[in-house]
Amino acid sequence: MKSAFSALLLAASLTGCATSWVVDSDVKSFASPGAIAPGATYRFDRLPSQQADGARQESLEAMAGAELDKVGLRRDDAKPQYTAQIGARVTAGLSPWADPWLYNGPWGYGYGGYGYYGRRWYGGGWYGGPMFAPPANPWYEREVSIVLREVGSNRVVYETRARNDGPYTSSAAILPVMFQAALQGFPNPPQGERRVNIELPTAQARK
Repeated sequence: MKSAFSALLLAASLTGCATSWVVDSDVKSFASPGAIAPGATYRFDRLPSQQADGARQESLEAMAGAELDKVGLRRDDAKPQYTAQIGARVTAGLSPWADPWLYNGPWGYGYGGYGYYGRRWYGGGWYGGPMFAPPANPWYEREVSIVLREVGSNRVVYETRARNDGPYTSSAAILPVMFQAALQGFPNPPQGERRVNIELPTAQARK
């Protein structure tokens, strides 16, 4: 969770004339050293739950595929050396700096109030309980993941995840940037969790 100081800076950028915003992702990657050669080929692999909603998963794969291409991998469904499994999760909730009395008090509509159940986004779509009134201070927690497996042995050779949270609503603009962050350092990423900052135009994030 961001610090109160970061929240103030963010609020200032939104109300001022700032034209860009930094998407700060917490990234953690695991790799088998030397397992992936430059120019290696891959195809996408889907879980049964992802196959059930092909259009949304295809949208995610397009985002991730653009970044996989940038790090030197090449999609080849006929002769792949690896399979790539793509995942994403977005959870909408109440801002950690929202007034707790307004949203959780006796007349509130937050987690302790009368109707906001929250919504979850998986592979491009929103799911969840009913919403009688959306929170005035929404907060979004996002996570993307990429898992590469060797075709034949099914051995995982690369796994990476990126997490981000903030007030912007546009997952279509932010998720591609998070996939970019998740692949930073590919195929030999730094060990441990790291912060990856990538600039995104504010107008684009607000769409």
